[in-house]
Amino acid sequence: MSEWRPLTRHAGYLPIADHGLVGDGRGCALVGRDGGVSFMCVPRFDSPPLFAGLLDRHRGGTFVLGPDEVSESSQHYLRDTGVLVTEMRGPHGTAEVTDAFLLRSVARLEEDFRAGQGILLRWAKVTSGTVRLRVLVDPRHHRPARIDRYSWRLACPERRPSPRIVTSRPLPGLDTTVILEAGEDLTLGLCWGNEHRLAGRAVEEPDRELEATARAWRRWTAQVVDDVPCPGLVRRSAITLKLLDHIENGAIVAAPTSSLPETLHGSRNWDYRFSWIRDAAYGVFALRRIGLPMEAEGFVHWALTAVERSERPLVLYDLDGMPPPAEVEDDVLEGYRGSAPVRWGNAAADQVQHDVYGEILDCAFQWAATGGRFDHALWEQLAGLAGQASTAWSRPDHGIWEVRTRGRRFTYSAAMCQVALDRAARLARRLDLPGDPDGWSHQAESLTRRILTDAWDEEAGALTEHLDGGGALDASLLALPLRRVLPADHPRMVATTRAIADRLDAGGGLLYRYLPKVSPDGIDEPEGAFLLCSFWMVDNLAGQGRTDDAMELFEKLCGYASPLGLLPEQIDPSDGSFLGNFPQGLSHVGLLSSAVVLGRTERGVRPELSTQAWFG
Repeated sequence: MSEWRPLTRHAGYLPIADHGLVGDGRGCALVGRDGGVSFMCVPRFDSPPLFAGLLDRHRGGTFVLGPDEVSESSQHYLRDTGVLVTEMRGPHGTAEVTDAFLLRSVARLEEDFRAGQGILLRWAKVTSGTVRLRVLVDPRHHRPARIDRYSWRLACPERRPSPRIVTSRPLPGLDTTVILEAGEDLTLGLCWGNEHRLAGRAVEEPDRELEATARAWRRWTAQVVDDVPCPGLVRRSAITLKLLDHIENGAIVAAPTSSLPETLHGSRNWDYRFSWIRDAAYGVFALRRIGLPMEAEGFVHWALTAVERSERPLVLYDLDGMPPPAEVEDDVLEGYRGSAPVRWGNAAADQVQHDVYGEILDCAFQWAATGGRFDHALWEQLAGLAGQASTAWSRPDHGIWEVRTRGRRFTYSAAMCQVALDRAARLARRLDLPGDPDGWSHQAESLTRRILTDAWDEEAGALTEHLDGGGALDASLLALPLRRVLPADHPRMVATTRAIADRLDAGGGLLYRYLPKVSPDGIDEPEGAFLLCSFWMVDNLAGQGRTDDAMELFEKLCGYASPLGLLPEQIDPSDGSFLGNFPQGLSHVGLLSSAVVLGRTERGVRPELSTQAWFG
């Protein structure tokens, strides 16, 4: 149970950390500690938001269910589930609101079949005193709701069929107050397909529906390993990733939100409701190791299918494995706490990012490791990507951080071209596939040597961000041991780790991914500390045999999680507040990966990232 805390707002907005995530593997919603649904995309993660009050408290739309004048509140999930409980205190009593996207009673979340009913159930119970329960259903872009025999029909012109609200008690409207005494309740069901009759039954027996949903979650969560540090937080990270998993095809979105700012009142506001190929490579690695092979297999299969039908490999795709919509700026919404612009779509899909070759081949390698096989056409395409990687590393690109300047020859991109060549060679040998494994291996080894020489800066005493000199540090190089480009305890990797810890330090165990003043990215604005980079640091310390330091840093990073166990993309080092889209899938992947590395170390298993593990 989390502690009761006063409800605070800044410029009319709750802190990002004061939200929980609920969903069903197709769509999802953020629910605030004030009982408001402030962001919700249904029927899919990348659908236009039905509610977007998190991006404009006046015009974005909201769905409030809670006491009038909430003074303090707390939130917790039912154990090992995606069912969220918000407890709120009003002037004369307390209420508890339980939120869940209902799952089908036969749902098995590890299978690639629709699990959800298409219903958000909101069950409010008064637990003490008298509560004036505020009900406000105010979608974005809607006209006045109409009541029919079964429900309130929300008139949203761009949605077919129209969403509906079903209630357990008659309401005079969808902007009203209901007075309830201790023991009394009110249940609302929001459905966005043709499930209003199902929703009608659900609001009459909310406890039964919620118990069935919780049971499905716990059946799935039981697969997650527990021989790791902070097992409760590991399970919560696994559940969070599952909430970002498009269950029908395995795609995992980077985050369920768009345009939450990386700097308040800055312009680093991006739409993350899509799936990045590099997330697949990192995510599959972590999911397999925590006991979720079906999710890992689903994600890598989705990634390879998307690549197979593309004219050229893209950095990111929509949920269907197609190019995402063009990036546009919303000229209506003011942005979170006035941080405009709000963007829909993502222009990074049009960038040249050479790391995509390694991300794809690494996905293929992990697919093969679980028994996956390639038909002739797919292998021909993968082998062709290895051939492209053999020269792409020498040309400028926009890098892992998707800079909006002229391209540079980024070290991380070159390293991932090395991964592409190495994995292609290994796949050809293991599966007796046609190609040039000896040539690919030779090119991979040559590229490793070039990275060690051309990216090394004597004055900086570290590997630096690109192959053309300059000495600027880049925390993405901490990922090189994770991708098996260099061992963590290679002398130049040890020196690079030390330099990054010293010069990209944001305090409190946090790291900046780079310094925009030194490494121009085309935006010329500050940003927060990038949480994933600190988890990469944990992995490097463990790989260097510095187990105590790694564990100390890991525990410090876990302390940044919200009371619900959710992680953002970035953290403001000045006050610990969350920045960027939330919750961020890769931050949770980083936590899972580090927990597995440390768990192996605690059990006396040689670190996977060390020279001893590679060559011993």
